[in-house]
Amino acid sequence: MKIKENLYNQRIISIDALRGITIFVMIFVNELASIKNVPQWMKHMPADADAMTFVDLVFPAFLFIVGMSIPFAFNARLLKGDSAKTIWEHTFKRAFALIVIGVFMVNAEYGYDASKMIIEPVFWGLLAYIMPIPIWNKYPKDFPLWLKNVLQYGGILVLITLYFLYIRDTGERGMTPKWWGILGLIGWAYLFTVIYYWLVNGNLWAMIGFLVFSVLMNSVNLIENSFVHNTTWLSFIAGHLTHASLASAGVVISLLFFDRKIDSKINWPVIGFILLFTATAILLRPYFGISKIKGTPSWTMLSAAICTVLFYFLYWLMEVKKQTKWSEFFMPAAANPLLIYILPGVIYYFCKAFNIHIIPGYFREGVPGIIWSLVFSTIMLFVMKILNKYKIQLQL
Repeated sequence: MKIKENLYNQRIISIDALRGITIFVMIFVNELASIKNVPQWMKHMPADADAMTFVDLVFPAFLFIVGMSIPFAFNARLLKGDSAKTIWEHTFKRAFALIVIGVFMVNAEYGYDASKMIIEPVFWGLLAYIMPIPIWNKYPKDFPLWLKNVLQYGGILVLITLYFLYIRDTGERGMTPKWWGILGLIGWAYLFTVIYYWLVNGNLWAMIGFLVFSVLMNSVNLIENSFVHNTTWLSFIAGHLTHASLASAGVVISLLFFDRKIDSKINWPVIGFILLFTATAILLRPYFGISKIKGTPSWTMLSAAICTVLFYFLYWLMEVKKQTKWSEFFMPAAANPLLIYILPGVIYYFCKAFNIHIIPGYFREGVPGIIWSLVFSTIMLFVMKILNKYKIQLQL
């Protein structure tokens, strides 16, 4: 694979800003999910609603950003002189880690028989959320090697033990991927997109073709009795191509912005894709509706259009107008996205395990609950700032 010259030594602060904002909103809506009596527009829409809220945009925004980052990540590794073998190993390890963490998180939520488990499910969940931290922490170069090995391999051993301690509500031992979890779905989408990106050498037109193919497979898979829907392995692939379409849309937009010289002040190809994404969503809506839960192509393409508009605005504001100071508030999350995703779960299971109540019940519903969710999200950003300072960062 060739190095892309236009991506040399670029750190795009607008991509970091979009990542940080997305993660902040993600923490907010995740906390808000436990609050009673909040407006419907602040919650996920039901599967059959044919509509979406800003909450339904958070997950696709994260996938879109993953895609936008792929060309830069590949270029950085090529510039370092990494071999194809090293890059492939890194890709598979990252995807595998995301899938494993996602499956553990899902199994911590439900599907167990508490009466047959040796360990209380709440402590099982607490350990499942904590262990990724020592396993995938980015240790400083001067960190003692023996201690690093103890923490990493000890964490792996704990996760393996947790697998065998898990008793399903069917009475069987061991976990199953009831669904892959948000991180698992990101892992699969990342894997499919990166493999294809590598095979086509990051070619823009080939990535556009992959985007079209992903949308088509997503659509056919949602048609009952179609050959894709009725073929197990094809349906599995098509299901993950649903989310890969968002990641590949991010790759396409990233290449259109940064892998070519833009002569005019307006990036017309990007504007064209905003219109194309929107038109595709409108055309497919009568057949599939807009639904995050069902993963319809109208939802993915409308999300891609909105994400592209949001990024274009940030690009204009930060890269063109150089207005960047405001984004410092969000940057701690952008620098450590996996840890800030895991941390609220650690807090939740810790409080539940030791019967600790952080806030009174008054803040668990209505407007006070919404305010608390904003406060909690802000606190998490400041916590990440401290953890980043002390080099506690997860890197897959």
